[in-house]
Amino acid sequence: MDVSGRGQALQASLAGAGCDALLVSHLTNIRYLTGFTGSSGYLWVGPTSLCFITDGRYEEQATEELRAAGVTAAVIIAPGPSATRQALRDQAAGVGHLGIEADHVSWAEHNRYATDVFPSSTLVPSCGMVEALRAVKDSGEVARIEAACTIADAALGAVAPRLEHRLTEAAFALELDAAMRAGGAEAVSFETIVAAGPHGSRPHHTPSNRVIERGDLVVIDFGAMIDGYHSDMTRTIAVGGLDALDATPRRMMAVVGEAQAAGVAAVAAGVSATAVDAACREVIAAAGWAEAFVHGTGHGVGLDIHEAPRVAATSDDTLRGGHVVTVEPGVYLPGHGGVRIEDTVVVTESGCRTLTRAPKS
Repeated sequence: MDVSGRGQALQASLAGAGCDALLVSHLTNIRYLTGFTGSSGYLWVGPTSLCFITDGRYEEQATEELRAAGVTAAVIIAPGPSATRQALRDQAAGVGHLGIEADHVSWAEHNRYATDVFPSSTLVPSCGMVEALRAVKDSGEVARIEAACTIADAALGAVAPRLEHRLTEAAFALELDAAMRAGGAEAVSFETIVAAGPHGSRPHHTPSNRVIERGDLVVIDFGAMIDGYHSDMTRTIAVGGLDALDATPRRMMAVVGEAQAAGVAAVAAGVSATAVDAACREVIAAAGWAEAFVHGTGHGVGLDIHEAPRVAATSDDTLRGGHVVTVEPGVYLPGHGGVRIEDTVVVTESGCRTLTRAPKS
């Protein structure tokens, strides 16, 4: 990954945002800009230089990780909150307009900054400056997301036969998580969703002690993480095969499968996110289930499991080459259960490339 050039790209956007400097406090954005993976730190972005401030726990780690990422920045070790505040004050000397990450700073933090830390600077609420850079992935980022997807594919393939052994939802989720970790994932992307039978009508169901039975539809939404980058995939499996299902669940599987394929086919650079959402939604509406598709079609995936761009009817985003997004339509019918099918894809100029390859049948 070309981490070293990200700070320069951010510096180039300062003037347009009305900032003389920017304080990056959101740890995910700090990781993106520097490679630092610790739990405490600030990145000061000036017009021509970077300064990273952390505490003594991370002295060696910060130096090593920034060096490994090729990032040129002064590293200040501040032993305690008062020293951290003083280091930030020192950086702000002479800065007229200081950008603060408004999406990640609480009202209380803002007040402390304004009255105690930066009383001589005008605080500028900046929104999405780093996130705008993060939205388009470079080849190294795509490779990490794809590696996470490959681990998740293999894990599902390994444990899917266990669905016929009358495990509980919670037990199956645990086995799937363990298979991802055994396959090389550093963590799971989020709490795995396993929703069997009637529980499938709840899109974000928490796995329970309900036993998975033959004839159940089981919605499985899960992901793995590699180097901080997430994968995201949903498969809906008919335990015992489609022949074990009643007519309505069988039709749900067919309709959502068609909708998901239509959405993936609509993805390409220059296409509006609303057009991808509409491609999925039109198929489901034609089946008479428009009201049963209760969420957006997708979202960006990267260092966060949900990030820009949004793929939804209310999105203002246009897809660009290098965006990594999900396409995940669903139908949820109380009493029957639910079906959701989700792939993570990387947008290309001519369409997209699917990164999640587990079978959908």
